[in-house]
Amino acid sequence: MTKPHLSTHLIHHPYAAPTEFSAPQQPVHKASTVFFPDVATMRSRRWLDKSGYTYGLHGTPTSFTLEERLCALEGGQQCLLVPSGLAAISTVSLALLSQGDEVLIPDNAYGPNKDFAQHELARYGIRYAFFNPMDVEDLRSKLSPATKLVWLEAPGSVTMEFPNLLAQVQLVRQHGALSALDNTWGAGLAFLPFDLLRDGGSVQVDISAHALTKYPSGGGDVLMGSIITRDNAVHMRLKLAHMRLGLGVGMNDVELVLRSLPSTALRYHAQDKTARQLAAALQRQNAVKQLLHPAFASSPGHAHWQQLCATPENPAGAAAGIFSVVFDAPQSQVVDDFCNRLQLFKLGYSWGGHISLVMPYALDEMRDLGRGAVLPGCLVRLCIGLEEAADLERDVAQAYGHAFGHAWRGQGVH
Repeated sequence: MTKPHLSTHLIHHPYAAPTEFSAPQQPVHKASTVFFPDVATMRSRRWLDKSGYTYGLHGTPTSFTLEERLCALEGGQQCLLVPSGLAAISTVSLALLSQGDEVLIPDNAYGPNKDFAQHELARYGIRYAFFNPMDVEDLRSKLSPATKLVWLEAPGSVTMEFPNLLAQVQLVRQHGALSALDNTWGAGLAFLPFDLLRDGGSVQVDISAHALTKYPSGGGDVLMGSIITRDNAVHMRLKLAHMRLGLGVGMNDVELVLRSLPSTALRYHAQDKTARQLAAALQRQNAVKQLLHPAFASSPGHAHWQQLCATPENPAGAAAGIFSVVFDAPQSQVVDDFCNRLQLFKLGYSWGGHISLVMPYALDEMRDLGRGAVLPGCLVRLCIGLEEAADLERDVAQAYGHAFGHAWRGQGVH
């Protein structure tokens, strides 16, 4: 055989490294094209399951590994990876809803979920309605024969009200609709979406959508989401839509989530502890009108949080390191000044990373059914990172003193 040219030789070089290699991190398999050994194998492989590889968009060993570990985290059996948390939400709605169907969304849900229904689903002839998340009877009254999907969120985005998730899930199941939970806050750690009563699954959601951008990533540098199920028929409806939409994720991003996943619980509980310390300190301040953190007795839905998130092994319960406060401020400029004066807290969206974040919200512009149990005032959300609690409290104290002109009332600043 004629010796090939150098470029051809380099492309088709025969060397193959030994396969027996073991190290702490998973290897990164990247591909668009996947090779088949022969035509018969090409024709027999199915992308619908994980029995083999057909094309990079449908998965590699790296993404398959992350999917299985996420199932273990949340108690699911099937998982799809998507480019963001919002992509998880939109994929679920597009896969499960058709013209003439209706989707119900809690009024305190993640804002882009509501926007997607209003501006995209509505164009396809899919109806939507918002319900009061703290009133099960309001949800019951809005269920109709056309309702095929009900979104749930525990707690609510920004305002942290914790709904009666058990009653909501049971009601949706009795109605014959599917329940989809935005489980980014719980992250598979505060409660189990597919085993809400911890009795083996007598009460469970149908779908868990999770923004891996937050806690599983943990670094503030990855965009990714997951869709987890336990029912294969529901999973296949989602998987077919996922394929037809051409959704995929980069394997370098998958690698980053795989690296961070083992420390998710440690980070989650550390940020929970710091958040509670800082929330308690803020609750003592004169200008703080209301604390919104489900682990605190005064927060809306605390009893529902306790029912799901407190266990005999952990009676204090688990909660994400994120909370909001309502300031008794005559004008938003004072609250803006408070946010601007913070030094360790950075002004930015998202949460679950190592750097603490702050964000003021115009709540009245975000709600269609009113503020509910949230008192009038200027709302600020604080997302706790991995800094020391005493340092964060000092930062909040100095910003509070400058902006509000009040002395800081506290015990935790050293």
